[in-house]
Amino acid sequence: MTNSDRLIMEIKGIDLTPDELNIYLEENLLVGTTEYIPTSKTNKRNILKAALSILESVANQPDLMKNYKQDDISIYQFHENLEKRIDALTYKIRQIPDDTQTYADGASFFYMFAD
Repeated sequence: MTNSDRLIMEIKGIDLTPDELNIYLEENLLVGTTEYIPTSKTNKRNILKAALSILESVANQPDLMKNYKQDDISIYQFHENLEKRIDALTYKIRQIPDDTQTYADGASFFYMFAD
């Protein structure tokens, strides 16, 4: 599975061209044709950051911020639900440490104060 395939899996239901997907991946330091490494926390974090960028782009389209009703299905409060998903994804990204900040025993180290 490539990084591009993994991003598509994360954003199911949002149709983007391959060029658009590659731009989102490159903005988050990923190459679409590179093999996705599921054990890499940094790789997963960057995929989620790319998905977050895509959701934020969707949130910036005012024509999508209306209520939809089709046949017997209604979708209300699309914008509120989208914002909740963005907040949840932001929280999830913050919880995933980079590979460089994680030690073999799972502990993380960070500097609280700078000189």
